[in-house]
Amino acid sequence: MLTQPPLILASASPRRTSLLRQIGVHHEVRPADVVEQAPHPMTPAEYVAYLSQKKAHAVARAGEVILAADTVVAIDDLILEKPLDRDAARTMLNRLSGRTHTVLTGVTIVRDDQSETFTVATKVRFGSLPSEWIERYTATDEPYDKAGGYGIQTIGGVFVEAIEGDYYNVVGLPIHPIAKRLEAFGIKPEFA
Repeated sequence: MLTQPPLILASASPRRTSLLRQIGVHHEVRPADVVEQAPHPMTPAEYVAYLSQKKAHAVARAGEVILAADTVVAIDDLILEKPLDRDAARTMLNRLSGRTHTVLTGVTIVRDDQSETFTVATKVRFGSLPSEWIERYTATDEPYDKAGGYGIQTIGGVFVEAIEGDYYNVVGLPIHPIAKRLEAFGIKPEFA
């Protein structure tokens, strides 16, 4: 095993932890306790970049590499985060039904005075969703901890007709660009 600086994931997301493990990146979890709200009107891309920076700096300590991310779904100039309840999940899924939306993830990597922020966007097209599917899906626990109210990697994947871009970005962490950029911070994926 290579000697590397400690990597801290500023997120409690089990999906993000799983994706980092999948690519052989050892890390600790230290969720950022920040208010997820923009200080002024922002585009969805500006918003996720801002929140990832805020999260990274909230948990940063000297000598550690911090990885923070924020993911949203955007459609019709609206940002769809995690639905708070079943009505919100229904509304989101009905808005996405039969249309293309964009999943954006802002990523910030920080180590002492070194910092990089970037955004990845993936287009996702939903098929027309029967109301019965929406009702059955929103009766599960799945929509409520996911931006846009669905998970592509689980049952919600049945809604998706096509994607254009990074699949893992839709899951919540674009692993290819992250792995490449982490190397500049002294973190390398292990291939064994």
